[in-house]
Amino acid sequence: MNRMWVALVATLVVSVGAAGCSNAPVLFDGSGKAEMNMQEAAVRADEILDDLFVHIDPEVRWTHGPTTTGSCDVTRRRAVMTIVSAERRGSFLGVVDRAWRASGYRMKSINNDPEVPAIFAQTKDGFGVSLIVGGEGQVFFEVDTPCVEESEVAESTTEATAPTYEGQEHIPRPNIRSAFWSAGAP
Repeated sequence: MNRMWVALVATLVVSVGAAGCSNAPVLFDGSGKAEMNMQEAAVRADEILDDLFVHIDPEVRWTHGPTTTGSCDVTRRRAVMTIVSAERRGSFLGVVDRAWRASGYRMKSINNDPEVPAIFAQTKDGFGVSLIVGGEGQVFFEVDTPCVEESEVAESTTEATAPTYEGQEHIPRPNIRSAFWSAGAP
């Protein structure tokens, strides 16, 4: 797994606390059976990310990070490949914060550190969502599913808007310029 993702996962655990299956809500229908399996939860995680990127205007380019699975949960990740300058970082975080609040997400934690800000929230159906700014201002998104019925999980079918860097060990730092997000003026 990419070292940056490992560092971000460690930051998430320290910032929000370990959220293993025992702490995550289990989605059930009225009969006691799980409403969805891990694949269905992964698809829902993709929908959450897709919806977010629709709200980011001007758009940014992104690539898939690694998908990981636990005993009953899935994590989907995306890395923003558009350079978000330090001067525009606050605006970017504001766009995401407003989009999540408008979707009814509960804000769990906001890290206002100027170098590595982060936002952690939860959807109404128990999916954990996070934005973490990593090295050189690269923005990472994660969606962690609640505990659901175990199943196989396929890779996301959502097409990345930046190169996928398949076959490379690491996702590079952001390398796509935007007239708005990469600008040096606030």
